[in-house]
Amino acid sequence: MGLEVKVVYSRDRWMLLKNLRSKAGKIMSTLAARSMEAIVYGSIARGDVKPTSDVDIFIPYPVSSTLLQVYLEENNFKIYRKALVQATPSYVPKAYIYLDEEESTSVSFPLAKMRREELEFYRLAGQLDYTMLKQNHRVPGINKELKLIIPVEEGHVEIPLKSNVELAAKVIGLNPQTIRSRIRVLKRRMEHGRTGVYREVDVSREESFEEVLGFLEARDPALRRRLRA
Repeated sequence: MGLEVKVVYSRDRWMLLKNLRSKAGKIMSTLAARSMEAIVYGSIARGDVKPTSDVDIFIPYPVSSTLLQVYLEENNFKIYRKALVQATPSYVPKAYIYLDEEESTSVSFPLAKMRREELEFYRLAGQLDYTMLKQNHRVPGINKELKLIIPVEEGHVEIPLKSNVELAAKVIGLNPQTIRSRIRVLKRRMEHGRTGVYREVDVSREESFEEVLGFLEARDPALRRRLRA
């Protein structure tokens, strides 16, 4: 394979993973109790966490934002910020609820039905449902440095994607073209820096995401087309 590197985790790294997964589990347990099935994705699912790793919880289908907010607050989660985010004009808008001041812990969900390629992003990064998280699974995925992360008993093996797209596709279970598309996006970000997202709108505590989306939809034909696609 070439340039394969095995990373052995220290005791501190295993403890960090355990603590971040515990944090994710508390949120996912709260949602599961209300029949909201969520996933955690990224380094927490793969295992290759760092002190800067976020806890990203995602509900892969539209839900009532009002009920979600109530469920979280009933279980002592404090909501610090709400934002409606749309990555590009053709991508589904999503609701983000941030549960800490650093915005390193969030619950998000789409505000319309997602396309297959949009859902595949989470599989690319590595994702776990609540049952898999409780069973302490780790799954392969691609990190932001364009490396395939494959969990092993002592830590993980990382392999550069550049000449290993077919391998990554086989390991993750996705079409190689999906991975090549993701590589292009991440390379643009690394070469030109983060250019931000197409749309990011703060949502007040008193507003629902659905109300704000309706306001935007009435004024944006492109958004109307995406929501009705």
